[in-house]
Amino acid sequence: MPKTTSTGERKIHKVMHENKKGTLRSSSGQKVTSRKQAVAIALSEARKSGANIPKKQS
Repeated sequence: MPKTTSTGERKIHKVMHENKKGTLRSSSGQKVTSRKQAVAIALSEARKSGANIPKKQS
């Protein structure tokens, strides 16, 4: 599996920190309560910023 870029790592760290503080919001404005949802948001934002993160394997 390829290593994530520093941009991706920073983005993931930022989102997970927001989740821990309780300030993470979904795109609809609802507060995120699930850790799985927070991880999905973090990976999505990291991919949008250009990080080399592979898609979920089924």
